[in-house]
Amino acid sequence: MSDLDTQPWVPKHNPWLIAITVSLATFMEVLDTSVANVALPHIAGSFGASQDESTWVLTSYLVSNAVILPLAAYMSTLLGRKRFYMMCVALFGISSLLCGLAPTLPLLLFFRVLQGLGGGGLGPSEQSILADTFPPAKRGQAFALYGLAIVMAPTLGPTVGGWITDNFDWRWIFFINLPIVALSLYMTNRLVEDTPAIVREVREARSGNFRIDYIGFSLLALTFGCLEVVLDKGQEDDWFGSPFVVAFVAISAISFISVIFWELWMARKKQRPILDLYLFTNRTFTLSVAMMFVLGATLYGVNTLLPQLLQNLMHYTAEQSGITLSSGGLATLLCMPLVGFRIGKADPRKLIALGFILTAGGLFYMSGLDLQMSMAFAAKVRFFQSLGIGFLFIPISTMSYVGVAPDKNNDVAGMTNLARNVGGSCGTAIFTTMLARHEQVHQNVLVRHTVRGSVFFNNHLSQLMQSRGEHGALQQMYQSVQQQASLLSYLDIIYFFAFACAIMIPVAFLMKKAPVGGGEVVMH
Repeated sequence: MSDLDTQPWVPKHNPWLIAITVSLATFMEVLDTSVANVALPHIAGSFGASQDESTWVLTSYLVSNAVILPLAAYMSTLLGRKRFYMMCVALFGISSLLCGLAPTLPLLLFFRVLQGLGGGGLGPSEQSILADTFPPAKRGQAFALYGLAIVMAPTLGPTVGGWITDNFDWRWIFFINLPIVALSLYMTNRLVEDTPAIVREVREARSGNFRIDYIGFSLLALTFGCLEVVLDKGQEDDWFGSPFVVAFVAISAISFISVIFWELWMARKKQRPILDLYLFTNRTFTLSVAMMFVLGATLYGVNTLLPQLLQNLMHYTAEQSGITLSSGGLATLLCMPLVGFRIGKADPRKLIALGFILTAGGLFYMSGLDLQMSMAFAAKVRFFQSLGIGFLFIPISTMSYVGVAPDKNNDVAGMTNLARNVGGSCGTAIFTTMLARHEQVHQNVLVRHTVRGSVFFNNHLSQLMQSRGEHGALQQMYQSVQQQASLLSYLDIIYFFAFACAIMIPVAFLMKKAPVGGGEVVMH
C-alpha cells in the first residue's frame, strides 16, 4: 500500500459546498413526503379511493425505498458512488413527473414505487459522502447541516402542499420537484467526487473481480415486496384471518431468513454481500438501527395521523392543516443547530436520551387534543411533539459510525436509512390498523352509554329535535358518537407511539460511549 493510500483523503472543493449540494436532494425528497401527507384526502377523492387505500401512496414509496436502501453501498461499488447518486436523482425526477401525470391510482402507486427506488438511493449516498468528506471531529456539524434540510422540508412542505392542493391541483406537488432535480444534478456533477477507495473498488469490480449477488437481491426484493403487500392489505383483509395475507407473510419471512443465511455465506466466501450483516456484531450500530426504526415509525405514524385528524374530524382545509403542522418543523429547526453545536462537546447518548424524553413527553401532551381545540392549540401541541426529533437524528446518525471501518460508511448509511423507512412503513400500518380497530371498540362502548334512560342524552336529544326533527336529531347524535370514537382512536395511537419512545430512553445508555468530538474510532 502506498503512502497516498494511508493519507486522509481531502476533497478538491469546499466540503461545506458539497454538504449543501447533497442536502439539496434530501430537501426535495423529504419535502415531497411531507407534501403528500397533506394531499392524501384529495388524492383519495380524485381517484374515488378509501382512506386506507390513500395511505398506499405513502407505504408504496417507503417499502420500495427499503428495497434499494441496502443496495446503495453495493451499487456504489459497481457503478461508482457519484454516478449511482446522480442516477437516483434523475430517476426521482422522472418518476415525479409521471406521478403528476398518473391517470389512475394503480399507476400512481407504480410511479411512486419508481420514485421510492430513486429516493432510496439518495440518503445512504449523501450520508456516506458527508462521512467521507468531513473528518470525525466535524462530522456532527456536517450532519447538522444535512439535518437542517430534513427538518426545513417538513416546515415548508405541509404549508406549500396545502396551498398547492387548495388553489391548484394535488398533481403539482410532484411537478415542483423538477427544478430542484435539475439544480441538484448540475451541482453534483460539478462538486462531488468519488474517493480513491471507491475508485479502486469500481476498477476492481469492472476488472471481473466483482460477483453480482443476484440471489441476495432477489431475496431482498421478495422480502420487502411481500412486506409491502402485507402492510397495505393487512387491515383491509383482516390480517391473519386472510389466507392471502398469511401466504405473503410466510413468503416474506422465509425470504428474510434465507437472505440472512445467504449473505453470511457470501461474506465467508469473501464475496461482496448486499447486506453486511457482520455490522450487527457492533452493539452500538445495532442499537442505532433499532432507534432509527422507532424514530421512523413514530415520525411517519404521527405525520400521517395529524393531517387526517385535522381534515377529517376538524374539517380543516389542506392549507390550514399544513400551516398547523408546520410548527413541528419549526421546532425541529430551532433544535437542530443547538444539537450540531453540542454534538462535538457532549455525550451523544445523553442527547439521544433527551430526544426521546422530549418526544415521549410531547406525545403525552398531544393526548390532550379534543374536537373543540383551536388552531393555535393544535399548532402548539405539534410544536412540543416535534422538539425531540431535532435531538435524535444527528446523534443517532453519528453514533451509528462508532467503531465502524471507513470502507463500511456506505453500508452503515444504507442500513440506518433502511431501518428508518421500514419503521415508517410499519408506523403507517400501525396507525391504519389501530384507527380502524379501536374506532369500532370505542364506538361500541359509547353506543352502550347512549341510551334513552340517560338524562343527559334525553336533554341533548330534545334540544336537537327542536331544530332538526327526530330523524335529524338521531342522525346528529350518531355522527357525534362516530367523531368521538375516531378521536379516542387517534389518542390511543398517540399513546402507543409515546410509550415506544419512552422505552428507548434507557436503551441509549447501552451504547458504547463515543470519544468526545464525533467518534474518532472511525479512523481515516
